[in-house]
Amino acid sequence: MQQTPIVFNRPYMTGKELYYIAEAHFGGMLAGDGPFTKRCNAWLEQKTGSSKALLTHSCTAALEMMPLLLDIKAGDEVIMPSFTFVSTANAFVLRGATPVFVDIREDTLNIDERLIEDAITERTKAIVPVHYAGVSCEMDTILQIAKKHGVAVVEDAAQGVMSSYKGQALGSIGHLGAYSFHETKNVISGEGGALLVNDSALAMRAEIIREKGTDRSRFFRGQVDKYTWQEVGSSFLPGEVMAAFLWAQLEEAERITQRRMQCWNYYHEIFAPLETEGLLRRPIIPEHCTHNAHMYYILLESTKNRTDVLSKLKDAGINAVFHYIPLHSSPAGRQFGRVQGELAMTIKQSECLIRLPLWVELGIGEQEYILKTLKKILNDTTKI
Repeated sequence: MQQTPIVFNRPYMTGKELYYIAEAHFGGMLAGDGPFTKRCNAWLEQKTGSSKALLTHSCTAALEMMPLLLDIKAGDEVIMPSFTFVSTANAFVLRGATPVFVDIREDTLNIDERLIEDAITERTKAIVPVHYAGVSCEMDTILQIAKKHGVAVVEDAAQGVMSSYKGQALGSIGHLGAYSFHETKNVISGEGGALLVNDSALAMRAEIIREKGTDRSRFFRGQVDKYTWQEVGSSFLPGEVMAAFLWAQLEEAERITQRRMQCWNYYHEIFAPLETEGLLRRPIIPEHCTHNAHMYYILLESTKNRTDVLSKLKDAGINAVFHYIPLHSSPAGRQFGRVQGELAMTIKQSECLIRLPLWVELGIGEQEYILKTLKKILNDTTKI
């Protein structure tokens, strides 16, 4: 057994986080939209090319702003994968809309763009591509379908910071995009997120909705002499402490991504023989997608018992985990959503997937121990 357990995730600190937090404190502003928030917003706009980037207190908050901006109401439908985090669906259910779950692709585990059009009805208002593991959905096709039917495209790019599709940053391709800076992501602030507004016509309303439905941001820019309640909104701003922490991370985003890519690439290299032996399948990255090494997962061969494999990895000091339980199979998913098709691939892949430890300071020796241990387990284990 590994003497020191290998954790699944270890949040990385650049070394400047506490300094910037102290700077925010000494500056006398800890509420939202202070100097660090503005720096982060500007960085995101420059990096993605988005019309406007707005930090939020979570990616969930950014997602919840989307239906408000799109005027989504009870009875509307929104197409998305079932293989995603609950916030993707919750954001729209809160407005009374129905998530319509579509199956995923076998290769990338992203929504199968070939199945989207059959799910569109007169009630469809948006398509929500979720870029799993920071690998892009097939956005050209999705945008073409959306344009044909007059519906919006809003990207759940929670895992996609520093990833791109044909050279365009994830989150900046649809009408709206959402990022996550949760501590399990690549670039972090503990909690935290951002809304990317790519349709400039929505930018002003996004500011209003984010500021409790008021035009407070315009007031502070001197564009109005007082601010008032304009429409439905909420408090989606992060505090300046969170933004200060995030700024330290964004300054090092390129280096963080490079280091994670080194870990990801080494996994991909050393697990190739196990794929050749038919023991597992490695991630597949389309040539036109640049990913960010958000996670390294494997898909077990169908005769392997995942629960048993995970248990034996834990006994060996390796904290590997599974991922989403498909939303359509959950109590809330059955109550609030509807299913388009069989979702056979969603069920199959969700039951075979294991995520391996991956963080900036993960060592080669630890990765080789994971390989050695997993190979032994897979050679010894069959499905019960």
